[in-house]
Amino acid sequence: MTPLLRKFLGMNWLIFVVMLALAIFGVVAIYNATYFREDTYWRHQAMWVAAGLVAFLVASLVDYRWVRWGALPMYLGGLGLLVLVLAIGRKVSGAKSWLAIGPVNFQPSQLAVIAGIMMIALFLSQFRNLHPLIRLIVCGTIVGAPALLILKQPDFGVTMMWGPVVLALLFLGGIPMRYLISLILVGLIALPLLVNFALKPYQKARITAFIDPDIDPQGAGWAINQSMIAIGSGGWAGKGFKAPNTQVEEGFLPSTTVHSDYIFAAIGETWGFMGGVVMLSVFALLIIACLYSALKAADDLGVLLCGGFTALIFGHVFENVGMTVSLMPITGVPLPLISYGGSFVVMIMFALGIVNSVWIHRKPIA
Repeated sequence: MTPLLRKFLGMNWLIFVVMLALAIFGVVAIYNATYFREDTYWRHQAMWVAAGLVAFLVASLVDYRWVRWGALPMYLGGLGLLVLVLAIGRKVSGAKSWLAIGPVNFQPSQLAVIAGIMMIALFLSQFRNLHPLIRLIVCGTIVGAPALLILKQPDFGVTMMWGPVVLALLFLGGIPMRYLISLILVGLIALPLLVNFALKPYQKARITAFIDPDIDPQGAGWAINQSMIAIGSGGWAGKGFKAPNTQVEEGFLPSTTVHSDYIFAAIGETWGFMGGVVMLSVFALLIIACLYSALKAADDLGVLLCGGFTALIFGHVFENVGMTVSLMPITGVPLPLISYGGSFVVMIMFALGIVNSVWIHRKPIA
C-alpha cells in the first residue's frame, strides 16, 4: 500500500461525510430559494463545492506542518489582496470587498482570516515560554492588520468573527484566564465606540433594528421581521420543497441575499423546525469531529489549528442563524457550506482539510 493511499484510507471520514452532506444540502437549499428566478446560483455553488472538495483532499493529504513555512506567505498575500481590493475592488451590498479576476469573483477577506488563524497558531505553538503580555501584543498585531483593512471595506461581519476565533486560540495557546477576561472587558468597553465611530449609517441602522425591530418595520427592520415570519410560517415540518406562495417566492425576503445571508430563513420555511434542528445537529457533529481531531493532535500546532478553525465555523453558524431569528444583529455573515459564496465555501473546505490532516498525521514525528 502506497503512503498516499494509506493517508487517504486513514482520513477522518466523519468530517468528510458530514462536510459533503452539508455542502450538497447547501446546493439544494440555494436551488429551492432561487429556482423560480432566472439566476443559476445553485449551479455556480455546485462548481465551487467541487473546487472546495479538491482543496479539502489536497490539504488533507499534505502534512499540516507545512504551515510552519507556508503561513507567512499566505498571510502577506492575504494582506496584499486586502489592500488591492480597497483600490480596485467591486462593491456589493455596501461593502467594497470583492475582487474580479476574469469571470471569477472572490473575497480576499476569507483568505486573510484563514491565513491569520494559521499565523497565530504557529506563533503560539512556537513561543509558549514568552510572557503572556508579549504574546497578546504579537497576536493583536497579527489580527489587527487584516481586521482594520476588512473593517475599512467596510465588512463588520467578517471583522466580528475574529473575536471568538482569537479568544479560542489564546485559550488553547496557554494565555492565563485573567488576561482573557481583561481582553473581553476591554472589548465590551470599546464596542460602543466602534459602533458609533467605525460603522457606516446603514450598519448602525441594522444595530438599531436588532435592538428594536419595530422601530423601522418598513426600512431597517424589514428583513429581520420577514425572516422571523418566514421561519415561523414553516411550522413543525415546513411548507415543503418548491412550495408555492412562500415568503421567499413572493419576495418578502431580500432577493439579493436570501440565498446567502438569509438562507436559514428559507430553510426554516421550507423544512420547518425539524429541518432546522437536523441541520444544526449535523453542524454540531462536524464541530465535535473537529474537536476530537484537536484532542488527538500530535503537537500544539495541530491543536491550535483545529481549535481556531472550529471556532471560526461555530462563530459563523451562531451569528448567521442568530441574526435570522433576531438573537444577533444583521451583519451579512454566511452560513458555512450552506450559504451561496464560492470563495467562502472553498476556504472553509480547505480549513477542514487542514483539520483532517491533523487527524491523519496525529502520530508524533520521531
